[in-house]
Amino acid sequence: MNYIDCIIVAAYLIGFLAMGYFFKDNKDSKDYFLGGRDLGWFPLSLSTMATQLSAISFVSAPAFVGLKLNGGMKWLGFEFAVPIAMLFIMLVVIPPLFRSGVVSIYEFVERRFSASTRMILSVVFQTSRALGTGVMVYTIAIILQAVLDIDYVYTVLIISIITIIYSWQGGMKAVVWGDAIQMIILFLGLIICLVYSSSLIDSYGGLANGLDPERLKAIDFNWGIGEGEEYGFWPMLIGGFFLYVSYYGCDQTQAQRMLSAKNEKTIRQLLLANGLLRFPVVLVYCTMGLFIGGLISLAPDFMDEIVTVTQKHFPEEYASSGAKADLMIPIFITKYLPHGVIGILMVGILSAAMSSLSSTVNSLSAVTVEDFFNRGKQKIKGSKYMLISKVSVVFWGAVCIACSFLFGGSKSAVIEIINAIGSVFYGPVLVTFLLAIFSKRVNHIGMNTGIIAAVLINLLFSNTMQEIFGFDIGIKVFWIWLNFTGVILALVIAYVVSAMTSQVKPKERGDINFALKRSDFMAKEVYILLAFFVAILIFSYFTPQIYG
Repeated sequence: MNYIDCIIVAAYLIGFLAMGYFFKDNKDSKDYFLGGRDLGWFPLSLSTMATQLSAISFVSAPAFVGLKLNGGMKWLGFEFAVPIAMLFIMLVVIPPLFRSGVVSIYEFVERRFSASTRMILSVVFQTSRALGTGVMVYTIAIILQAVLDIDYVYTVLIISIITIIYSWQGGMKAVVWGDAIQMIILFLGLIICLVYSSSLIDSYGGLANGLDPERLKAIDFNWGIGEGEEYGFWPMLIGGFFLYVSYYGCDQTQAQRMLSAKNEKTIRQLLLANGLLRFPVVLVYCTMGLFIGGLISLAPDFMDEIVTVTQKHFPEEYASSGAKADLMIPIFITKYLPHGVIGILMVGILSAAMSSLSSTVNSLSAVTVEDFFNRGKQKIKGSKYMLISKVSVVFWGAVCIACSFLFGGSKSAVIEIINAIGSVFYGPVLVTFLLAIFSKRVNHIGMNTGIIAAVLINLLFSNTMQEIFGFDIGIKVFWIWLNFTGVILALVIAYVVSAMTSQVKPKERGDINFALKRSDFMAKEVYILLAFFVAILIFSYFTPQIYG
């Protein structure tokens, strides 16, 4: 980076902080955590996408497609279940949550089960989200470390402190509008990288000359059980469905955006937009990864530079393999793009990263305040509420910084670590909400036992957790299945334990307002999402012919 790039980055950081200041006037929980419930579908749609399709995706998804061993277009498998998951959330999950008027979605399960159930879910969310966000902070750090050659510790602190200030000031409105802006800028950055990488690989003779044909295969009909069995069609479809329903419908970071909507029609619009727009964005990520990965094969000095940076910053972790895949994109930006464009891309990555972190910190703060300080008959209000909320933002910002150091040495692509962590928890969380809505037989003892037992069993079978904590049970299960196993385990255990403790009567569902009408299934959104689901599968099946 030269002075032009630095000026662009500095100007944007100042502008980003100014946005937080612009939205600083928040009086209560409705303002600070729900944006006054006055946000439209467009910024909410972009914000929902941006939280997941952010700086992490910019770095790790192309690295998986273009460089990671056994990677390739199989990454598109993550999108197979998105349209049908959006459809399920639209019809089943979000309507009762929105009508309940809650700020923390875990308050909803307390009304059906107990305060202890709410606390367990709240702790599960806070633990999994803080760990996952720590990985995201680490991703930002390696980008800055590779580009600016600033020590990892300082890069973490710089970006996190700026983000904490922004989150502390602006609340949900600043988070949502910041996400919308960063999504537009980030997509512009993707197009720039795509155009430059396409032009460069054409100058070397075309994609076919530098590409392993196996990387073009998007659908692999394996079951994701056993050594090397990953990214198969069935685990991606089945496990992916439960992952996305839980993540978008029962995770505070995503559900909080929907609870901020004007009405249920707005929610349907943003879910439809998310179901339709995710695949094209991910396809651009993957195509960019193919081009840059092909360029690595044709330009040996590119790979040499990735290895050099890896050995400089991560010599112990990559002593044998030589190259850290997640460095592919930042090295490409600094090596092949002109100054000025580098600054714009750094702005896109930084804004994406800060907005994703601010979204998480805002949601963690909302859950902390609502579930631990604002429960019972004595409600906190006014200035005291805002003080506790802003202290919580700072606290969770510090926790996320600490968590980032925990994962700094992992050899897995960071986006895989985040998904693997979440998959341990998503299934049991989803079951809790579904039983809160539909079941009259499960009591809080059964539900609490189901959550805890399912999470612990999933932890044992998680390959990523085995790597991080240094144990091996001898069974290799692709991590996306943990979303499915978590659902089955929590469901069965909850019913069995409730039957064994039948003397404890379940709470009545009370004021939970849920009525699924036949006309809901006839809505245009249903047909559009189902048609798009079929279109995704057909396109993915023919990717070898399309790109070959």
